Amino acid sequence: MPEPVTQTLDVPGATLTYDVRGDLANRPVLLMIGSPMGASGFPTLASHFADRTVVTYDPRGVERSVRTGEITELSPDDHAADLAALIEHLDAGPVDIFASSGGAVNALALTAKRPDLINTLVAHEPPLAAILPDSEAALAAVADMYATYQRDGMGAGMAKFIAFVGYDGEVPADYTQQPAPDPAMFGLPTEDDGSRNDALLGQNLRGCTSYRPDFDALAKAKERIVIGVGEESANQMAARGGKAVAEKLGLDPVVFPSGHGGFLGNEYGQPGKPEEFATTLRQVLG
Repeated sequence: MPEPVTQTLDVPGATLTYDVRGDLANRPVLLMIGSPMGASGFPTLASHFADRTVVTYDPRGVERSVRTGEITELSPDDHAADLAALIEHLDAGPVDIFASSGGAVNALALTAKRPDLINTLVAHEPPLAAILPDSEAALAAVADMYATYQRDGMGAGMAKFIAFVGYDGEVPADYTQQPAPDPAMFGLPTEDDGSRNDALLGQNLRGCTSYRPDFDALAKAKERIVIGVGEESANQMAARGGKAVAEKLGLDPVVFPSGHGGFLGNEYGQPGKPEEFATTLRQVLG
């Protein structure tokens, strides 16, 4: 596969960094996105699409994409505007998109606002807590994670996040009253270093999980939308979010190999089943 060519794009409030593998004249371009996962999460998956032109990027505030001005929380609409600017800058639309986790939420926001830029969207496990039956308890757990992060730092907040995303089933009303997990259990720092610039906990967590997609707009483009869930994800929140989107759009979710990070090679030390995942992704992209 061609080596990635890295460039930047200035947008209001940030400079986005993106990578292009291949010739942009080869259509449709395949855009792979996460949030807060950046481009560094996709080399293995991209390697299975050597016949496609693949674009990856770092969302604003993540890795190489630097924010300017006041660092506030972000919404999926903020990221959707960045994605639209990137696609238009590349003159690459309409594109195929594989979108993971928070990236799937952002891509749904983009599709609702700019369906003209989308050829096929594969939205894999969007963690849309706000549309679940147990949304009140789930969003309370998210609020508790954010408050813990602001009070005690990254280790304490991330420990609660890891425990939450692995929770199977509906979130009970007393979830936040349970004993807090020990950060050391997950190899996280137990001391607060004083920083509050974590892209997940500080910038994207609340805006992503509380987002309510425009299902009326999405219904008009549903023939171009594929919802993916992991075969090992069971009833974890992100998989339930995907199933809820599929139900609202009258779609059957596609089961992908492995779990939430099933496309990963050994990125971040979290190997999934990338070869099998890529086979399924290729099938649904047609």
